[in-house]
Amino acid sequence: MLKNDQPQLNLYADFYDKIIPKDNLLRQIKEIVDFSFIYDELESKYCLTNGRNAESPIKLFKYLLLKCIAVLSDVDVVEQSRYDMSFKYFLDLAPTDDVIDPSTLTKFRKQRLKDENLLDLLITKSIEIAMEKGVIKSKTLIIDATHTFARYNSKPIREVLLEQSKNLRKAVYQADESMTEKMPEKNHEDSIEKETVYCKKLIETIKAEPVIAERPDVKKKLNLLEETVNDTEEKLYESDDKDAKMGYKSSDDPFFGYKSHIAINSERLITAVKITSGEKSDSKELIGLVEKSRANGQVVEDVLADGAYASKENLEYAAKKGENGQRNFKLISKLNPIVTNGVRQENKDFIYNKDADMIQCKAGCLSKRKFVYSNPDPSGNTRILYYFDVKRCRECPLKEGCYKGGKTKIYVLRIKNGVRAEHEEFMKTDEFKTKAKERYKIEAKNSELKNQHGYRKAVGGGIHNMELQSAFTIFAVNLKRIFKLMDEK
Repeated sequence: MLKNDQPQLNLYADFYDKIIPKDNLLRQIKEIVDFSFIYDELESKYCLTNGRNAESPIKLFKYLLLKCIAVLSDVDVVEQSRYDMSFKYFLDLAPTDDVIDPSTLTKFRKQRLKDENLLDLLITKSIEIAMEKGVIKSKTLIIDATHTFARYNSKPIREVLLEQSKNLRKAVYQADESMTEKMPEKNHEDSIEKETVYCKKLIETIKAEPVIAERPDVKKKLNLLEETVNDTEEKLYESDDKDAKMGYKSSDDPFFGYKSHIAINSERLITAVKITSGEKSDSKELIGLVEKSRANGQVVEDVLADGAYASKENLEYAAKKGENGQRNFKLISKLNPIVTNGVRQENKDFIYNKDADMIQCKAGCLSKRKFVYSNPDPSGNTRILYYFDVKRCRECPLKEGCYKGGKTKIYVLRIKNGVRAEHEEFMKTDEFKTKAKERYKIEAKNSELKNQHGYRKAVGGGIHNMELQSAFTIFAVNLKRIFKLMDEK
């Protein structure tokens, strides 16, 4: 049963005022953000008349936001909330109030946030706050994609458990070598169930030695292994992440995971995000990101992006004129002739992978080499031949209608003229060259997400969990940026 009880912290207001600085990030967030929208959004997920009193969804949301801001596990964020007064203040807890059980956060994610489009909701909310504070002045979007490794990085779950238990034992032995005699016997069978049993015994053994278990270097590894074991037992995450796919950072640098297609404005606030599996094309997300950003209140006159986004479709969308006779926006993107042409209508299953500079088939395989004809064809088009590995084609489960059994598999691309010619002239202007210099801002934003907020690796399996991680991460990053912009006014 859900009750909309307001926290009563009046008795401790003076206490918190004295110990929490005015510029404390959590204090700033608490003072500027009205979290009642979370209650309104999740109210329908609770029974309002029957059952035990439920934990406030606002409080649980704040726990997850703290987890993202401090990059902590469920166990560690709850543990830090016991003694960190800034955490307690942010959570609307009195200094003497107890904290939740960490398992409550797992159930909250699984049961209450399962069908929520929290990513778009939180971005919209953060941009709304930025608009209210008057910190958005620009009319420019910068678009790019960044990758996130899947939680298990295509490893079987037993390998993950083996790696984490090994790291934990190493930390324990560094603290006390005599612990080698107390450790349980390792599992040598290829069985997830038996590996889980061993890990649970290992955890129990180390917890029986509180002096060692409470050491910071041991405790973090202990909590990480325990959380992975719990996730495995509850089957919340699968080691074979069916939503994650193989993508490429370059032709010889693949990754297994997801892509976040991100739009930011010149103030470096994230205005729209789309999460896809790792093999998806960057180019196809530009239109959706522009429209989402506009729906959030961002005025868009210029869009900066790399060559992957200079497709014919995007160029035509940018040049489309509205009722006022003005073009949709100016696309500041250097032409790549391969991307510009796009893929022929009869070959939609083949896309250009700009990182690898090769063609990628619908099964995710890259062509192994290419050949460019020096002379144009009779229509004046440049032809490029992409050769695929026939051995892989023969074994491909998607070969029907694609590979017909020949000795070679070639994809032919023809570079055509059109809106490209107009854009080539625009690229020569000083306006284009000046505005293109601003694209570095999104590289810095991607770096911030990965290096400061744990966005380099997914914390859960499946695209929904990736969207949840993105939602909290981007909300936190946007709020931090808003405070900085307010200070600069």
